[in-house]
Amino acid sequence: MHLVAVAGAIGLAAACGQSGPQVQFLSIATGGTGGVYYPYGGALARVLTSELLDTQVTAEVTGASVDNLKLMQQGRADLAFTLADTLHEAAAGTGPFAAAGPVDARTVAVLYTNYTHLVTRQGSGITRVADLKGRVISTGSPGSGTELIADRLLQAAGIDPRQGITRHALGASESAGALKDGKVDAFFWSGGLPTSAIQDLAASTGLTIALVPQDDLLPTLQARYGQELYRAVSLPGGAYRGIVDPVAVIGVSNVLVASSRLSPELVEAITAALFDAKADLTAAHPEARHLERATGPNTAPVPFHNGALRYYQARGWR
Repeated sequence: MHLVAVAGAIGLAAACGQSGPQVQFLSIATGGTGGVYYPYGGALARVLTSELLDTQVTAEVTGASVDNLKLMQQGRADLAFTLADTLHEAAAGTGPFAAAGPVDARTVAVLYTNYTHLVTRQGSGITRVADLKGRVISTGSPGSGTELIADRLLQAAGIDPRQGITRHALGASESAGALKDGKVDAFFWSGGLPTSAIQDLAASTGLTIALVPQDDLLPTLQARYGQELYRAVSLPGGAYRGIVDPVAVIGVSNVLVASSRLSPELVEAITAALFDAKADLTAAHPEARHLERATGPNTAPVPFHNGALRYYQARGWR
């Protein structure tokens, strides 16, 4: 492990009064404790604190993608995890970002694929998204990417996401608890594999979960929002207890972004530390095993940060 001297963060604070080295404090906006972003972000914070000289990095619990990008826009987050479809909305200043305008976030790396889980009990009668009409559903925590894709899937299935269901806005852990207690009929979750809250739910005695496919809605999603944001992926059998066969669901890329206010030198060092620590990150959560260097500048929904470009170009980009 080596220490990299960097400068140019949003804020600098003196470590010891008026003398001594200055410590820069960086914040990573992650997600809820029951998902993947938080353990992944916590491990990344530890890596960056170790690798970047005179830098203290913290991982913050948040509502996830939408909240993360709003925090970045407000100058309260330096790095953030987000879904590609949410990032696309943020860059355009549309949807949940219409009031405050576009978010000037830049890509550091494309991390892994989120699987859109629609979780219910076996025997619920819910076998496709259209069956949710009139049901009690959790659509994800407010300000999350789960909420955004849940609303889009419901609309694609011909259901008004506000009037066509009884709606609850719960995070992964809270949604799992509500399904177990019979308070909701199903819940959405957009996350990596495995998601700990769903693992724990599937292991519960007296409950067998079912995962609902959504691939029938992919053509509608791609027609409305573009070919590049959504794709069909197979959630493998055995991913959770009780799930024997693969389930065809909607996949969305996860992206690590940096504020454009961070210096190229700092983001280049962050990008290098991210890839150098792949083994450590994978030990924190298995989704980090999918971390690979981008193959070109057109592989993310928003442009790469100049510091990340320096890193990739030094390793083969032209």
